[in-house]
Amino acid sequence: MDALAEAVVAGATAAELEHLPLPDRFTAAHLRSDDVGGFTGVADKDVRKTIHIGSVPMPELAPDEVLVAVMASGINYNTVWSAMFEPIPTFTFLRLFGRQDRWSARHDQPFHVIGSDAAGVVVRTGAGVRRWRTGDHVVVSPAYVDEEEPATHADGMSGNGQLAWGFETNYGGLAHYCVVRASQLLPKPCHLSWEEAAANPLCAGTAYRMLVGERGARMTQGDVVLIWGAAGGLGAYAVQLVRSGGGIAVGIVGSEAKAEYARGLGCHTVINRAEIGLTGDEPADPVTVGKRLGRRIRAATGEDPHIVFEHVGRATFGVSVFVVRRGGAVVTCGSSTGYLHEFDNRYLWMRLKRVIGSHGANLHEQSAMHRLLDLGYLAPALTATYPLADTAEAARLVQNNAHMGKVGVLSLAPGPGLGVRDSEHRGRLLAARPRAGAVSSTACPA
Repeated sequence: MDALAEAVVAGATAAELEHLPLPDRFTAAHLRSDDVGGFTGVADKDVRKTIHIGSVPMPELAPDEVLVAVMASGINYNTVWSAMFEPIPTFTFLRLFGRQDRWSARHDQPFHVIGSDAAGVVVRTGAGVRRWRTGDHVVVSPAYVDEEEPATHADGMSGNGQLAWGFETNYGGLAHYCVVRASQLLPKPCHLSWEEAAANPLCAGTAYRMLVGERGARMTQGDVVLIWGAAGGLGAYAVQLVRSGGGIAVGIVGSEAKAEYARGLGCHTVINRAEIGLTGDEPADPVTVGKRLGRRIRAATGEDPHIVFEHVGRATFGVSVFVVRRGGAVVTCGSSTGYLHEFDNRYLWMRLKRVIGSHGANLHEQSAMHRLLDLGYLAPALTATYPLADTAEAARLVQNNAHMGKVGVLSLAPGPGLGVRDSEHRGRLLAARPRAGAVSSTACPA
């Protein structure tokens, strides 16, 4: 660990951090362009073969950027995609981005530092940064936007220049340091540890935009919401948002252990995929499976779902379109089982249903999600934490869908549970959580 990183871990003052030199290189979980093509013809694209832990060069900081010493990060499914080089190698993204200007050119490297979540300490700011100072404790939003594009000012996710940080850009969060635009930062919640704070931005922000935000399904009290993968990273936050927003959450999971976890999050009812005839990643007949699922939902809630929370993709999308009620909405943010979806359009157009595409969350939506964390309506869905050296193993857990909630990664933080600055508020929220039926203490360790 370099001297600056050691000072951050030791709690050095802003003045002390300013006077320490930046290291020329730093440790990061990264991909290598030489590995592209290595999975050709391979059935099991094991991400442990392509995620490397090692030294990469420190880039120059642009005027609108901030260098953050990363205390903790997390694994998202886009990290798995990156490491499998799917749907295309992320080095293609970096090359395209690198053509824009001299600052973008820094991203076009034979290595790719991955990771789209981070919490840490600001150690340097670019010349044009106004709101952030060395020593600030921050979390990073994964929405990397072009502030000079007009559409960005209506919605940060609408501009053509919007990219997923750490997936379509370099210098992501699974490292000792990350490079972010100042427009990606929010203050770290004072009642959360480093790893808890890092667990939220991508998944909780995405779920907020899908369900609550004005550009998503706009869930209201009493809505029945079907949540695929209710025990996963996205699903764990979706269940909480539905429960705390007065909705009725119906969760779909793949095991009894995950069913128990989803119930603890606040699911009204939980259905095992196998019970309705979904046992793999291949799509089943949507009418047959949809009728089985519809009967189960009506038996539990008395009605068909108003909203379907979709991110599984090819294996479930046809069922989602079939099962949502007349006039209801399927809101989708991903396709972990495949991007080419098939559905019977009669059930969409003749029953006045809607499909809403949703991607990430803008900074305003991220801030609104943070307010819910502070109020206790949301809690971190963190269930496992790995050291940075074991990032590949953590990603493999997510690749195999063997995890529940979010999988965290400790970067510079020497252990879990550090970084809490408001223990009293934390204690109040933990005491209230069982009564609210939100998240058990195992998901948000004391």
